[in-house]
Amino acid sequence: MPRRGLTAERLIRAGAELADEAGFEQVTLTALARRFDVKVASLYSHVQNSQSLRTGIALLALEEMADRAADALAGRAGRDALTAFADVYRTYAREHPGRYTAARLPLDPETAAASAGVRHAQMMRALLRGYDLAEPDETHAVRLLGGVFHGYVSLELAGGFDHSAPDPQESWRWIVDRLDALLRRTSTP
Repeated sequence: MPRRGLTAERLIRAGAELADEAGFEQVTLTALARRFDVKVASLYSHVQNSQSLRTGIALLALEEMADRAADALAGRAGRDALTAFADVYRTYAREHPGRYTAARLPLDPETAAASAGVRHAQMMRALLRGYDLAEPDETHAVRLLGGVFHGYVSLELAGGFDHSAPDPQESWRWIVDRLDALLRRTSTP
């Protein structure tokens, strides 16, 4: 019999909070059971195993980021859209470091195809339409932007920019400006 008050959604949200507090790698069914003061066996009525819990957190994070990105992109184009999109990822990662890590969890093809990851790709391509890129340049640009945003955010979260000038925000703006300039130069004449 399922314990009153426990649901898969509640466990996933609690797991996401735990990921932000302690790190995604610390999210286990044992840690979650301690949080709810229940036995691990009580959780199996709601989640299959630790992997399904971690997948649920990844899907939640992808959905939250996609919702934020959609809101931020509304009515924007070109550099404004690029900046808004980039800032969503950086801000989300800073506010929710464990969830951001979870969003990078490899998903099986079926789960990935049904996830908000598809929305991320669609928004990225919509943003890039403002730069009028032909294929394969558009695909290269999607990969470039994803790599730069993720690389910068990961280094920043790890404290990689804590001990040197200029301020990381200044570098972030410089990078987005240079990406915008590169995309404009790459656009189809």
